[in-house]
Amino acid sequence: MLVSVKAILLLLPILAAAKTPFVINTWHFKEAAQEAWDFVSKGHDAVDSLEAGCSKCESLQCDGTVGFGGSPDENGETTLDALIFDGTTMDMGAVGALRNVKQAISVAKHVLRNTKHSLLVGSQATKFAKKMGFKIESLSTNKSQAMWDDWKSNNCQPNHWKNVDPNPNESCGPYTPESENSINSFNVFSKHRLGISKKNHDTIGMIVIDEDGNVAAGTSTNGLKYKVPGRVGDSPIPGAGAYADNTAGAAAATGDGDIMMRFLPSFLAVELLKIGKSPTEAAQIAIKRIVDKYPSFFGAVIVSDKDGNYGAACNGMPEFIFSIANPETEGAKLESVLCGSGNN
Repeated sequence: MLVSVKAILLLLPILAAAKTPFVINTWHFKEAAQEAWDFVSKGHDAVDSLEAGCSKCESLQCDGTVGFGGSPDENGETTLDALIFDGTTMDMGAVGALRNVKQAISVAKHVLRNTKHSLLVGSQATKFAKKMGFKIESLSTNKSQAMWDDWKSNNCQPNHWKNVDPNPNESCGPYTPESENSINSFNVFSKHRLGISKKNHDTIGMIVIDEDGNVAAGTSTNGLKYKVPGRVGDSPIPGAGAYADNTAGAAAATGDGDIMMRFLPSFLAVELLKIGKSPTEAAQIAIKRIVDKYPSFFGAVIVSDKDGNYGAACNGMPEFIFSIANPETEGAKLESVLCGSGNN
């Protein structure tokens, strides 16, 4: 039977729509992708499905870098950062340096749904979470305490101080600023960042597109090991950790957050989608923008357009593994992309 060209063209939108609902998240966190897929494929919206997926990673303590019991700061405390960005409304909710509440992504959703604000931080974020009905409990575990004890016994190495006395490469402090005359000029384009690698910085970044074509992006992490207390990374910062816009798509990032928040790679990637770049091209350009200044930058970006086409790019590792789920995958599966010339 002959099929007209017109008939074929009419079928194309249907074929494109088969790529959604859609879930993609950073790293080999397949269980998180599966949880989000189980929600979105049953008709839940993108925001709720993203919350479910990231919550799964928090409860599993994915790689010890998401959720409670990981990445103690200099005081031995675990704190959490999380973000949900709703591409339908261009609204967001986030928490930074959240203390004593395990469900960071869910608290972020309450910021989104129950306040006119975008970001709450620290102990005040904890008080907000308590008002929303969350349990207040320690985020430390025997494992995180032992990790911190080992770090202290190793003269607090590595740490994240510079231009202080005593020498932070040899001492735990307490530190005071060096005099202006003795400060060595810090090379902002340094090729080496202390302690940033897959072993200690595996933020989950996730993108979900629901059956109505609505897009959400988000993140959850316990941040950088041995960070200066109060440090907030890129994860809860819109356009850095994640960004979404129904008119184009979404992006999410993972890696060295102190660098990434200076370049807003997720926002850049989505803007590149708007001018016709493919998801892969958008991811590559966003990473290159960082690598041009920091050649040994460790990190990656995942990108999806609004139709569920996706891509990723990375630097500082041989390859980057990510998880996806769509109508063609029969559940969550792992994929990978080779990284750029800045590989370690």
